[in-house]
Amino acid sequence: MNTRNLIIALIGSALLVATECQAQQPPNPLDVVPDSMPFDVPYGAPISLDRAEAAITAAMAEAQRHYWKMNMAVVDSGGNLVAFRRMDGAQLASIAISEHKARVAVKFRRETKVFENAIQINNAPYVATLDDVVASRGGIPLIEGGKLIGAIGCSGGTGSQDEVVCKAGAATVK
Repeated sequence: MNTRNLIIALIGSALLVATECQAQQPPNPLDVVPDSMPFDVPYGAPISLDRAEAAITAAMAEAQRHYWKMNMAVVDSGGNLVAFRRMDGAQLASIAISEHKARVAVKFRRETKVFENAIQINNAPYVATLDDVVASRGGIPLIEGGKLIGAIGCSGGTGSQDEVVCKAGAATVK
C-alpha cells in the first residue's frame, strides 16, 4: 500500500513538472496574432509602360555593371505583364521565373524574399503550399504614393544578384 501511494505521488509529481515545463515554452511564432494586417498596401492605378521600361532600364544597367545576364519583367497592379527584357545569354528558365516573381510580389503585396525567409529562417514550410508562391529573392513591389502600382521581377543569377538588380529597378519608382 505504501509503495502504491509512493508510485501515485511520483507519477503525479512528474505530470505537474511536465505541465509546468510545457507552459514555460515560448509561443509558436505561427500562433501569434498581429494587431494589424501585415503588408496592407492598397492597390493603385497600374504602372504605365514608360515607367515600367524605366525600371527595367535601371535594372539592366545594374546587371550590366556586374556582367550578370538577367531577365527582367514588370507587371502592373493587376499582375499583367507590362514590360520585359532578356539580356543576351540569360538563361531561358529565367524568362518565366522573372515574370512569376513580379506577379507574386503584386499578388501578395510583399517582396518574394519574405517567402524565402519564411522557409529558410523561420522554418515555416507551409508557405510553400500557398498558391503561386516563389520563395526566392528578386520580386519587389513598386509602390508610389503609398499604393502598389506594379512589381518588378528579376531572374538569371543567384537570389542575391536578382535582388540587387530588382532594387535598382524599383528605385526608379517613388
